Amino acid sequence: MALPGLTIGKAARAAGLTRKAVRVYEAKGLLPAAERTQAGYRLYTERDVELLTFIRRARTLGLHLDDIRDVLTIRNGGIPPCATVRDLLDERIAEIDTAVAELLALRKTLAETRQRADECTDDQPVSVCPIIEDS
Repeated sequence: MALPGLTIGKAARAAGLTRKAVRVYEAKGLLPAAERTQAGYRLYTERDVELLTFIRRARTLGLHLDDIRDVLTIRNGGIPPCATVRDLLDERIAEIDTAVAELLALRKTLAETRQRADECTDDQPVSVCPIIEDS
């Protein structure tokens, strides 16, 4: 599928991104600077669309732009980046596990506090409200 000279809009659509995202990735050096027409319009290649699609997938997995840059640098150096990608994915999994544990702890606290809220009546002074006093 040859896609020579795609405008930013067409390249973005082909990769499942917005034009703004393409500009950001180019500005951050994840995507090489696009060639430009005489009128100044950016033109992207099929290779650029493949790269943008990879970046979109990596972002969907929660990888940070700096991590993606590292993977691309390794790949551009002729070395398969698989070990680095595995390490990055392990880090993301650990981050998610931590976030899930924190959210579960928060949920438990909220549920316990909500249960105590049933003891609170509107005729009690604020200073003795079990929700505030026992939290």
